[in-house]
Amino acid sequence: AWLTVGTLPRLLGVLDCNDEEARVVGGAVRNALLDVPIAEIDVATTAVPDDVIKRVTAAGFKHVPTGIEHGTVTVIIDKHPFEVTTLRKDVETYGRHAKVEFGRDWKADAERRDFTINSLSATRDGTIYDYTGGLADLGHRRVRFIGDPAKRIAEDYLRILRFFRFHAAYGTSDHPDPAGLAACIQGRNGLDQLSRERLRMEIMKLVIAPH
Repeated sequence: AWLTVGTLPRLLGVLDCNDEEARVVGGAVRNALLDVPIAEIDVATTAVPDDVIKRVTAAGFKHVPTGIEHGTVTVIIDKHPFEVTTLRKDVETYGRHAKVEFGRDWKADAERRDFTINSLSATRDGTIYDYTGGLADLGHRRVRFIGDPAKRIAEDYLRILRFFRFHAAYGTSDHPDPAGLAACIQGRNGLDQLSRERLRMEIMKLVIAPH
């Protein structure tokens, strides 16, 4: 029902047409499948940011270019914000920042994300796309990096803390994924590159997680 009522279908109706595709991605899809509350809804699209802005402006929606250099526009409909991000791939990464290139490949976009359970996408008719084994991991309540854990961590060292936070929130085992755990230990010095504010925010989310 969350795909068909409220403001979300209005947004998807504007973006998912005229040779462009839009899907809900990430945490909203994960939480819906787990039947737990959805905190925020992110949308990915094949449309470039300028086209997104033109479409939502024509529809009478407000927008804020919150991260337009990385393809993200925040669209506000009836006071409900949605982050809309153009499909992309990393050209270069710098531990917390990346140079991105826009694209139209849903699989490539999914593979650049952190964990398999966060890489799922859903069309407005409820079709789920899984390019990384996220559905199986969700079924086993397993938090697993996409591809090489060390590479994912080197792209963004905050993912070390996110690994433990997501395990505490969605995992059922006392023992995290061994490959992921080993990579976190190996890359732990990278945490020194992160701002204390980012570390604090992630740790606060971790300590209130169910496990």
